[in-house]
Amino acid sequence: MMNQLSNPLALIARILMAAMFVMAGFSKIGGFEGTVGYIASKGLPLASVVAVLTIILEIAGGLAIMVGYKARIAAFLLGGFTLLAALIFHNFWAAPAEQAFVQNMLFMKNISIAGGLFLLAALGSGSCSIDGKSQ
Repeated sequence: MMNQLSNPLALIARILMAAMFVMAGFSKIGGFEGTVGYIASKGLPLASVVAVLTIILEIAGGLAIMVGYKARIAAFLLGGFTLLAALIFHNFWAAPAEQAFVQNMLFMKNISIAGGLFLLAALGSGSCSIDGKSQ
């Protein structure tokens, strides 16, 4: 039974995983100055450029994963981005004690999402996808 469900489940998983990135990308557009400020507060250079590139990656990569177009590449790029975001923005080991627990949870969430993205990069998007239709 699970074999029959593997492709529909892959589609559902892709949509659920990618929705977070698409929504985050659009919210960064609406709060662009705040996003730039947050990036700059972590000491990253060219915060405006980083913000624009982040928005492009989150929206384009998320949509690519949703429809399964070049999903392996998009998943690999978003997986690497998510790992970097965990290390830079959720460094719980350097957070004040009152923030450490929440930052640890956000760090672990990012690590888990990156794991799922790397699994998608390794295994592909399934037959319910643009990539799957061309095989």
